[in-house]
Amino acid sequence: MEYFIFIIIAYLLGAIPSGLIVGKMGYGIDIREHGSGNLGGTNTFRVLGLKAGLIVTIADILKGTAAAVIPVLFGADVIPLVIGVFAVIGHMYPVFAGFKGGKAVATSAGVVLGVNPLVFAILLGTFFLLLYLSKYVSLASMVTGIVTFIVTLLLGEYGLSIIIAVFTVFVIYRHRSNIKRIMNKTEPKITWM
Repeated sequence: MEYFIFIIIAYLLGAIPSGLIVGKMGYGIDIREHGSGNLGGTNTFRVLGLKAGLIVTIADILKGTAAAVIPVLFGADVIPLVIGVFAVIGHMYPVFAGFKGGKAVATSAGVVLGVNPLVFAILLGTFFLLLYLSKYVSLASMVTGIVTFIVTLLLGEYGLSIIIAVFTVFVIYRHRSNIKRIMNKTEPKITWM
């Protein structure tokens, strides 16, 4: 019963459409009608700018963190990582936004933050290094998942490795169109780094 309760809470947390809320309340814009049409932080940065992009990205991270931490605060007999997976599913397929959500990157990272801040720090550093080298947010996101999986194996964090593998599959699956654009050299590059 505990699992069911916290799975529902995690899904609903993940399903909060940060990009949609910030776009409509702060700018009178439905972010889904602009840029890539995605609800995540990257599209928010491109369409609405730095401030909105940061707010959405941080909010999306914190959804995952909250989903993993809340069961611990309540002393629930559940595995926080497993609960966190449902926040990521909620972010990708949000009931509050027609089941069309983000690409799982920030919320997945947030779950990792809630469970292992050291691995989160490694993940974050890896992402920005890859972003600096490639200028592709999508590529940096996907490769960061793979690198983080390897790092957790080396650290002996095998339970986390399994969940990172699941998150990485989610991220790569959600970036299918980006992979095609990278191959066709039509994927937008960042210009601020």
